[in-house]
Amino acid sequence: ASLRIAGRNALAQHMLNAIASLLSSPPPPPPQPVSKLPPFEQLYIFAALIAGLLLLLAAQRPPPKGTVARWLPAPGEKRVYETWVLWYSIVWMGAFGVIIALELYEEFTAATYFLVCGGLAAPLVLRELARGGADGRPLGERHGARAQLWIAIFGFIGNYWYTHYFYCVLRARYTVPAWRLNDVPICMYLATHFYFSSYHVFANLALRRVATGFAPGNLRTALFAYVVCALSYATAFMETLTISHFPYYDFEDRHMAYTLGSAFYGIYFLVSFPVYYALDEPGNTPLEGTGLRGVALSSLGAGMLVLLLLDLTRLAAAGAPLTIGGKLWEVTPKGLAGSA
Repeated sequence: ASLRIAGRNALAQHMLNAIASLLSSPPPPPPQPVSKLPPFEQLYIFAALIAGLLLLLAAQRPPPKGTVARWLPAPGEKRVYETWVLWYSIVWMGAFGVIIALELYEEFTAATYFLVCGGLAAPLVLRELARGGADGRPLGERHGARAQLWIAIFGFIGNYWYTHYFYCVLRARYTVPAWRLNDVPICMYLATHFYFSSYHVFANLALRRVATGFAPGNLRTALFAYVVCALSYATAFMETLTISHFPYYDFEDRHMAYTLGSAFYGIYFLVSFPVYYALDEPGNTPLEGTGLRGVALSSLGAGMLVLLLLDLTRLAAAGAPLTIGGKLWEVTPKGLAGSA
């Protein structure tokens, strides 16, 4: 009898549990993966940029007779250098595309990142060093060497200082296995060199086309300034978009990274694009002086101006405290950010 009673009790409890499960609310669905695509608002931003560009283009007057509208420089050393950078851009972009598409980075160590990024940066520098000894001309008289020094200094400042603004304002982080200088992976110092070499030559093409394709005056100056602003934002946005599927560089708020972050990063280029364009450009007042020393001072000055603009933007738009906690040398494994 006791067994029958126990069996009935167990059956009753099972039925009660079944009824309770039917009446209870269904379990919440699993969280949706966070989209890495840009927000829809970006369409409005770029539509506005294109509309403003079309209005300014419509207001331009043709250049004086005999003026040749150019994308590339006139035949000479600067043209040779910019053409070389354009061709080499295909090489490093193709290499990065293969690494990302095949997820080869999953097997990378700190040494691998250093060798890959250093190996892609080296041809740009070595070419100018090799050419410098070919005919005995000093490096300071060669546009390629001057351009490479300008980019190297500006890129180093950007990594050493500006990266911490992304850490603090946008809550960005690198989690690649890395050797770090001031909590920035050293491979990023190297990657920035070939990234920025290409970005600045691409910008030169558009700025030169504006400077040579329309009549001088306030309208052309306004168009030139507008193109600098539009290129700065577009360059920053496209870099954020193209590395969005690389899992070891991430943001706490990807929506803010695409919108505010692109404007924040674009401050770099608001300064660097016009200053770099003027480097050895015919018809422009030289900003860099002569020799390599003048180029170094020009790049250092541009770097300081960007730092001031970033900090003013941080205070005005975000109000986030700036904390720099990096070390002179640090090694971090995959999945961990540095000490900052």
